[in-house]
Amino acid sequence: MGSAAVSRPDTANRPLDARWLGRLAYADGLDLQARTVVDRRHGRVADQLLLLEHPHVITLGTSAHAENVLLDERERTLLGIELFETGRGGDVTYHGPGQLIGYPILDLKPDRRDLHRYVRDLEEVLIRCIAELGLEGRRSPGNTGVWVEDEKIAAIGVRVSSGWITSHGFALNIDTDLRYFDAIIPCGLRGLGVTSIARLTGNSPSFETMCLLVARHFADVFERTLSETAAKTTRRT
Repeated sequence: MGSAAVSRPDTANRPLDARWLGRLAYADGLDLQARTVVDRRHGRVADQLLLLEHPHVITLGTSAHAENVLLDERERTLLGIELFETGRGGDVTYHGPGQLIGYPILDLKPDRRDLHRYVRDLEEVLIRCIAELGLEGRRSPGNTGVWVEDEKIAAIGVRVSSGWITSHGFALNIDTDLRYFDAIIPCGLRGLGVTSIARLTGNSPSFETMCLLVARHFADVFERTLSETAAKTTRRT
């Protein structure tokens, strides 16, 4: 075997466990991510794609501006919206029922240690997913996420910790109640339009369908091999 073949990293067959976790409180999601990052760093688990929903919550990224939250504490309480500061990048986002959340816990070593590429790859996963539903997603220069025409359908905010282990991730609007976005200035962009798959197509695909689509395209883009149980564990319960 030649030296080039020996030195080239072989990551194409690295396994990926994709799991549907149901509806999870945001605090529990943070705790799960923290524990899984440690497990991945020490090689106790394979790369993970955690798929879930959150109850109503506003999250503040590391670049967040408080003025982009438009409701005070009393108003948020009346609507059942929690507020969390979080370690991901970006500004202010909303998560809630009808939105598919993806938290990839990946080891990007040795060949994908590029944060810009990582975010673009997440966008590519989501663009491919919604294309299967007849929607043409696009990127917006200077911004992260996925857009359909001038409206945002998916938000992305990530964290890469020591050892190039990823956490946080993306939020794809399936049949989200878009009125809740009125509580914030999404991503700090005034006048930002927000949309969903249901609004654009008139149909609401099941979470089972979307989990399977996301898992398949994620594995393709990141050159991973889905575990044998992925098809079962991504089914919504």
